[in-house]
Amino acid sequence: MKVTQIPFQKTGFFSETMHDYLEKNKNIQPFYNNFPDISGFHNQIEEKQKSYRLQSRLILVGALKTQYKSFEISEKTNENIELLKKQNTFTITTGHQLNLFTGPLYFLYKIISTINLSEELSEKFPEQNFVPMYWMATEDHDFDEINYFNFDGKKVLWNRKDGGAVGRFSTEGLQDVFDVFSNHLGNSKNAQFLKNLFEDAYLKHHNLADATRFIANKLFGEFGLVIIDGDDASLKQLFNPFVKEELEHQISFTEVSKTIVELEKNYKIQVNPREINLFYLGNNFRERIIFEDNLYKVNNTNITFTKAQILAEVDENPKAFSPNVIMRPLYQEVILPNLCYIGGGGEMAYWFELKAYFEKVNIPFPILLLRNSVQIVSEKQSSKLKKLQISSEEVFLNQHDLISKKVIENSEIKTNFKEKITFLQKQFADLKEVAKKTDVSFENAVNAQERKQIKGLENLEKRLLKAEKRRQQDLVDRITTIQNELLPNQSLEERQRNFSEYYLEFGVNYIKALKGALKPLQLEFTLLEI
Repeated sequence: MKVTQIPFQKTGFFSETMHDYLEKNKNIQPFYNNFPDISGFHNQIEEKQKSYRLQSRLILVGALKTQYKSFEISEKTNENIELLKKQNTFTITTGHQLNLFTGPLYFLYKIISTINLSEELSEKFPEQNFVPMYWMATEDHDFDEINYFNFDGKKVLWNRKDGGAVGRFSTEGLQDVFDVFSNHLGNSKNAQFLKNLFEDAYLKHHNLADATRFIANKLFGEFGLVIIDGDDASLKQLFNPFVKEELEHQISFTEVSKTIVELEKNYKIQVNPREINLFYLGNNFRERIIFEDNLYKVNNTNITFTKAQILAEVDENPKAFSPNVIMRPLYQEVILPNLCYIGGGGEMAYWFELKAYFEKVNIPFPILLLRNSVQIVSEKQSSKLKKLQISSEEVFLNQHDLISKKVIENSEIKTNFKEKITFLQKQFADLKEVAKKTDVSFENAVNAQERKQIKGLENLEKRLLKAEKRRQQDLVDRITTIQNELLPNQSLEERQRNFSEYYLEFGVNYIKALKGALKPLQLEFTLLEI
């Protein structure tokens, strides 16, 4: 196993927002609290310890034990759940949708980042306990985002009627998906593990939340991962005061809207708040709560409440109130003794909108950590890259730019058009001085001639490059093939492929390699050769 780290900024796949955050740019500093380094965690521990009550810990542990009731769990996970009762125990949390069979590769990277950071903090702060937590996004209702995964370049799709919170979805119909998927796997030992994992998860559990818990527990339980489902009455009771405040005063809309005005001066806005950032959740629907005509209405239904009725409903039926993307982070931080949220660039971007809202409701804003990203490179692919003299950073160049760069480097014709253009511009600079002493028409003629000749050189450069590409067609084809293997659809493979492809080839060593390679606080992109 060989591990190479490069800056996230060098890959070209991360936003300016993330670049500025990693570099602690002054423009982004007002929108986060403590930075993800050891000093930041020291401060965060102090803040969270003051605000998180023992009673909340006991309710959390009780809910987790109920959720795990029908699951076999590792000694380490059981120990971590018990540790949550102690005032010196904190969580490191990541969250993810309930994608079919984990969905894209970065599901694994999020969780392993969370586990590894918990272990690292345990070494740095031996008097505290740190529990890795996976928050299942069971209340999402964007089924089209989770009903498939890619395997060997093909989409494995689950067709079923959409509606309601995905965690409650019946797993009925997944036998057909299993039959299709298993036919592609073969009969190796690793293939059998994947078949058993899919079958035991989806064909032996009745809803998507339990199936996803089974998979995450099977893959990561040995490391003490704790999996939480927020669609829980006892946990939502802890959140009731914030739900009522939202219904009565729309604090999130006010505070997030003010933040967006400042944030959008430099950055793209990820999500916009609604006046009420809550859904009403039924067995087969999850619809927005709207306040109009002095009534609280559930969108696309006939359900309405007066103010007194809806506040009573919060107490009597807390599971019916589901936070949207603006309020879900607050829900998480209210019910968990959490220090840090680990997520992708898009997730970080919407968290930056929330700091003032957290401050307004007196909940500590967590540390935000960009999850580890990984590019897997096989030994064979590594050998090809070396022969082509493509560096780790060059792998991520736009394909046209990469091919052009390597064709020029490999060409026997050594001519620098940039130098020639610079020389030409210097010659015209003298002419422009002469032109200033004449009339405007001559000055315009000089400028036009300069543009024409520079354009001519640029066209010659393009024609020479095109000719060289034809002459070096074999090199072009080899570069195209290797980059397409590494970056399917010219995108990071972690957004395209499913873990099953690598598990089929490497088995449990794939998980071990990731576990050994990922260093969350290094804040760099990882190339992993296995």
